[in-house]
Amino acid sequence: MEGRIRYSFDREWRFALGDIAGAEAVAFEDGSWRTVHAPHDWSAEGAFDEHAPSGGDGGYLPGGVGWYRKSFVADEAWIGRKATVQFDGVYMNSDVWVNGAHLGRYPFGYGSFEYDLTPHLVFGGTNVIAVRVDNGAQPNSRWYSGSGITRRVWLQATDRLHIDRFGVFVTTPDVSPDGATVAVATRVVNDGDRAAEGIVLRAEALDARGAVIASVETVSAPIEAGATLELRQELRLERPALWSVENPQLYTLRTTLVRSGETVDAEETTFGVRSAVFDRDRGFLLNGRQVKINGVCLHHDGGCVGAAVPVRVWERRLQLLKEMGCNGIRMSHNPPDPELLDLCDRMGFLVMGEAFDEWTITKWKNGRADVHGYAEYFDAWAERDLTTMLRRDRNHPSVVIWSVGNEIPEQREPDGHDVARRLIDVCRREDPTRPVTAACDNIEAEPVPATEAFLETLDVVGYNYVGRWRTRTETFYSEDRHRYPHRRVIGTENPGIVSVRGEYSLEPSTDEWWRAPYPTAMIGVEQLWKYTRMHDFVAGDFMWTGIDYIGETRWPNKNASFGVIDTCGFPKDGYYFYQSQWTDRPMAHLFPHWNWAGQEGRVLPVVCYTNCESAELFVNGKSFGVKSYEFPRQGMTKEWAHFERPYVHVTTSDLHLTWDVPYEPGTLRLVGYRGGAVAVETEVATTGEPAAILVEADRATIAADGRDVCHVTVRVVDEAGRTVPTADVQLAFRAEGAGALIGADNGKPDCHEPYKSNRRRTFNGLALAIVQSTLDAGDVRVTVEAEGLGSASVELESVADIRIYEARI
Repeated sequence: MEGRIRYSFDREWRFALGDIAGAEAVAFEDGSWRTVHAPHDWSAEGAFDEHAPSGGDGGYLPGGVGWYRKSFVADEAWIGRKATVQFDGVYMNSDVWVNGAHLGRYPFGYGSFEYDLTPHLVFGGTNVIAVRVDNGAQPNSRWYSGSGITRRVWLQATDRLHIDRFGVFVTTPDVSPDGATVAVATRVVNDGDRAAEGIVLRAEALDARGAVIASVETVSAPIEAGATLELRQELRLERPALWSVENPQLYTLRTTLVRSGETVDAEETTFGVRSAVFDRDRGFLLNGRQVKINGVCLHHDGGCVGAAVPVRVWERRLQLLKEMGCNGIRMSHNPPDPELLDLCDRMGFLVMGEAFDEWTITKWKNGRADVHGYAEYFDAWAERDLTTMLRRDRNHPSVVIWSVGNEIPEQREPDGHDVARRLIDVCRREDPTRPVTAACDNIEAEPVPATEAFLETLDVVGYNYVGRWRTRTETFYSEDRHRYPHRRVIGTENPGIVSVRGEYSLEPSTDEWWRAPYPTAMIGVEQLWKYTRMHDFVAGDFMWTGIDYIGETRWPNKNASFGVIDTCGFPKDGYYFYQSQWTDRPMAHLFPHWNWAGQEGRVLPVVCYTNCESAELFVNGKSFGVKSYEFPRQGMTKEWAHFERPYVHVTTSDLHLTWDVPYEPGTLRLVGYRGGAVAVETEVATTGEPAAILVEADRATIAADGRDVCHVTVRVVDEAGRTVPTADVQLAFRAEGAGALIGADNGKPDCHEPYKSNRRRTFNGLALAIVQSTLDAGDVRVTVEAEGLGSASVELESVADIRIYEARI
């Protein structure tokens, strides 16, 4: 792009663990250090250790101190320009030097930050950037954080007169199908030593094909040396394509800065045309249409890749959630990787951006009070960190609401509302277009509830676990609806269906009171979903959680099991409950598996999730009867005893169907009916012993960009090719050619095989490997050897296609 030089600074960092004196010096010898590429997470490379200082909240993985160094040549084209290094995220307490000069320290592990390299660069010689990352003060997080340069790095050179970082703000204050106003505020910075004159700012809106469909030019007043000027512009789009969850249409704003007829800087900003309103009576309105937010909470890790998550890992996970019917993501509980928000824009998710898990009061971690956390930095850094998040993320059409905190203890404190107001004022200053919430878990808590003063500061009140206290287990939001009819509400966090994939118990857990037997684990979730679905004033809900995450657990487990998808990305049974309620295409899912050798004659509940109103279960060809449910129940219309659809004689008020079946080996077959006609069929069969493995890749082609990945799933099958649901087989992975293994997993919470090992046992018949491309084009062969079952392979092609590469950077 004219006037601006920007490129990835991810590759070829030298790395070493430990606090190494002198590592910031230019002449320091780092030849013995290993080469890594950002994003990089050294904690995920470590061994699980019951005695690790991070504890269960940190997934029992190591923290410590790490050093990164990278040499580069300053291009002569940078002379006279401002050069910066930009980090999308470093966990945590990073110090950065260039050529031995200390540029600064940044504590927050989830924020984006940059440093000016200009005064320290050497032209015609080698420059060295050194980064010290200190994640040694443990525990400091209530979940797995990762350690290192966990997100992308960029090098940029601009004219001294340039568009500020995150300096373009695009809003659509007036939206209709016939036309839309696009308002643009652009901050222009003059870092030169004299006033800049003859400035013109041009804004052009481009459609999906890259055609200019609207433009405007603004002549600026002179900008004094060292000053920043904000310029405001408006464009009009005729008959715009509105951004929605079903059709996430995107536009590009090209902003060009011209001085004396010469282009000195330019930037492209993706945006969407949409209106998003939270209403006290109608809930959430997108483009004037009521949309229930069927959301999930997500942590930032990607399973076996730790906190250094390739964008394709996120893309696969979001595809799974989309197929489940999910339309909303809460970024729990800190600013996400910006690449994840780009995906949400393109795929059509409604996002709650969240800033902090702690304010001024440190939360307990691992059940201990002698811990660390963001509270140590809040007073000095919170406003800066929040401002950066808002400016970085406010152009994303997917972001519809901001959250300034999660389960903040200040909600109960007499002066807690003052802290909240300080943060909310920042949100309104930087982005007056979106409402602000906080995820409150103490609204009706005992013995001390959240204060009314705290809740009244919020534009939308966020309820965590709305049914937790007393009669609210049945009434949910009703009491507050009567008491505070003006209040706008959303479920910021509520329980999901807790389970471990493929594990089935008929007894409640003795260690975790919330873990119910498999036939009843969904009942509380069903009750809340019924209320949320039928009460318009509830904007929606973010279920805890969409995907299992590392940490927040106790030994021998290394990861929490609250997700309806495991850490590999394999759906659990609960996934299909939400699919049955959030999607329309006929579906049915049966569980448990039917491999119960030695328990013949034992009565087992067979459970079905379906969006058909009726279903019939057959066991080895014998019918166990038709069962039915209907939600929402239809009432009469037009006249007495008139129904729009055939009347359903329901057999349950639950949102699932259950048959009690004496176990005998064989086949369960379910037939789902809509309107009396067969709509879907599904089977679960008793399998034979493990006979082989099947290896499947989710893609045949990956980009040779050193970042793209392929997910390789391994299934243990019997002679008939059916996945054996209890198989526990040792695997060994090998990647050859233009790809490398970067992680292996099986979703088993108490599996302690290292994530970066090439060996992994299957868990309940499944395992996963993630293979990443190199910079070389060519074939990639992934071979899996299974103990006692031989081997199997899959081949991919890594393609040096610049179009793929550009799409992914």
